[in-house]
Amino acid sequence: MPVSDAFVCLIIGLLLLQAAVRLPSALRGQRRERSLWGAFAAFAAAWWLRTDTGRAVVGPLGMNDLPTLLKHALAIVGICVLLTYVTDVYRDDDATARHIKITSVVHRTAARGSLATVVCLIAVFFLALDRSKTAFDSPYFMGRHAGEPGLALYLGLFNSYTAAAAAVCAYQWGRAARLARRWSLRAGLTMMATGMALMVLYAVLRTAYLGVITLHPAAASAGTTQERVTDTVLYAASLLWLLGSITPATHALATRVRALKALAGLHALWRDLVLALGGVALHQPSGLLSGRRAAGVINMVRDIFSHDATPQIRLGRYVTEIRDATHELRRRAPSDLLQRARRLAEAEGRVAEDGAAVAEAYWLKAALAFADEPAGAPAAFYTAGDDFASEVPLLLRVSRAYRQASPHTRAILDALAPAHDPHTAK
Repeated sequence: MPVSDAFVCLIIGLLLLQAAVRLPSALRGQRRERSLWGAFAAFAAAWWLRTDTGRAVVGPLGMNDLPTLLKHALAIVGICVLLTYVTDVYRDDDATARHIKITSVVHRTAARGSLATVVCLIAVFFLALDRSKTAFDSPYFMGRHAGEPGLALYLGLFNSYTAAAAAVCAYQWGRAARLARRWSLRAGLTMMATGMALMVLYAVLRTAYLGVITLHPAAASAGTTQERVTDTVLYAASLLWLLGSITPATHALATRVRALKALAGLHALWRDLVLALGGVALHQPSGLLSGRRAAGVINMVRDIFSHDATPQIRLGRYVTEIRDATHELRRRAPSDLLQRARRLAEAEGRVAEDGAAVAEAYWLKAALAFADEPAGAPAAFYTAGDDFASEVPLLLRVSRAYRQASPHTRAILDALAPAHDPHTAK
């Protein structure tokens, strides 16, 4: 396989991989993800039309250069939706900032002009190009139509559209790279910006050569050299952009996986609390196949993969509902129950963060027995988590200790209660 074909296959593979990874988000109807998925899918189809297989599929239609027209039309569609994605992402930073206004103007212009550009390309293709020429005249589109005024108009429109959109993307991703705090994200954005800058260079080189062959005939060797040089720039631009785009996607995937692991770790605690205290949960836990051996696993999978847009949002809801349930139990459990739970944790040699998590787990285990008691003033309660970043790991430790706690935890805690304490029972 020639090196150029290997690069094309690699680029198509990366584009299809990105499209496949983003398909679930696109199907959920999120505009940004839908736009990005559309860009990857359109670019993958456009690159496929560069291959012998793609040309062979379109070839039976019997129209010379049709794969080139379809390739360029798909590329314009991909560029347009990519600009939509970039505009949506960076508009959230500050919609009044000058660079955001410029991007929005370019996006609106590109969105309105994309259909007009495609229509113009189709009109020029059918009315102004000599389509009787075939690959026997030249293996390259530009070589076949060199000297034709229609070629200058056709590629002039396409290259101008490509250069303007790529320049906007390069600027926005370059600016975001300078502001990024994580080195991995900075590296990914830098690669994406560099790829778009090379795409601008590709359009400029093609346009410059187009001007030369429109005014003066060029040797076949010059055309071959030009194609090799510009194809090299195009391969480099596409690979840099794709590899750079994988970095944010990988970070997002890792974040999603961490959220799912946290949900699985919190599920048992969350389920017990929201079932014991009605009205706490936005969505009640799944209750399929009650009493069956596999019911627990099936219901956990349903709970952690349903209802919310993303696992991160679902994790935020779990944490909130666990804390809401904790507050309700504070209004029902004995006022000294937490102190007894701490003494039990200390007696078992649990200290520091581990001791606090175990004590909280023992308190929850025992406090659930009072879930049906009349609510009163909330008892004093201390937890080490004071923000979401610290709350999740703390609750995971609490949940582990809760699952490992003895079923007789309440009886053990009752045994620690002083006989004269009036708050040991309701």
